[in-house]
Amino acid sequence: MCIMSRDICNYDTGALGPRLWRNSADGFNMPIANGAGLDDMKAVKRIVPNRCCGVIVDLQGFFLSQVDKRLGSRIKTNTGNLVRLLNHFRIPIVVTLERPVDFKGSLPKEIGKHLGERAQTFEKNFFDLCEDKKIKGHLTRLKRRQAIVAGCETDVCVLQSCLGLLSLGYEVFVMEELIFSSARNVDAAIARMKAEGVIFATYKSLYYELIEAVEGGRHTEKFLAAYGPLPDDLPDTAVQ
Repeated sequence: MCIMSRDICNYDTGALGPRLWRNSADGFNMPIANGAGLDDMKAVKRIVPNRCCGVIVDLQGFFLSQVDKRLGSRIKTNTGNLVRLLNHFRIPIVVTLERPVDFKGSLPKEIGKHLGERAQTFEKNFFDLCEDKKIKGHLTRLKRRQAIVAGCETDVCVLQSCLGLLSLGYEVFVMEELIFSSARNVDAAIARMKAEGVIFATYKSLYYELIEAVEGGRHTEKFLAAYGPLPDDLPDTAVQ
């Protein structure tokens, strides 16, 4: 399946009448139902490295202290691996910290040590990070239209920030293993995000969507030329 924005469409008038064809990335013409126009075709949303940014929402000690220690440990390990994965693909990262930071804490060192020059940290008052002028301005300057979201709390700042990003025209992807809340039941918040257009994905699905193909062949050559080899100790799945 290819991204619709990369497709080339053309018309063919034959014995079956006018038909719209879509030229896929692998060169095969794919027929579209008679009478269907481009407006009837739903674009497939795929994560593209040079179109996306990472967003880590309020992952602070205060919130981690309210969940099971094993869950907190998994969140820190998996988010650290997410940061490493995004770094490898040169994807910028936005980190937010809810005020007062003196009380709620900073990003855990297990994650912060992986942040590179493409990461920027902001303090915020609003639950929706997009309401902060500095954060919104920074996102605008990044010129990315996709956001990969992790952090907390699922039913407060993650929810509100995802709604804010959607309102700004972003395609929003939430890493389902990397969000959490002090609340036991966040089903309503997740249902609302999905209803509004947020896409939930796993760390594993993100990993393989970014690398695209198995080793060998022309794609591997292009991948290595662009990004270099992935670290041997970077896992392809989240810690469970």
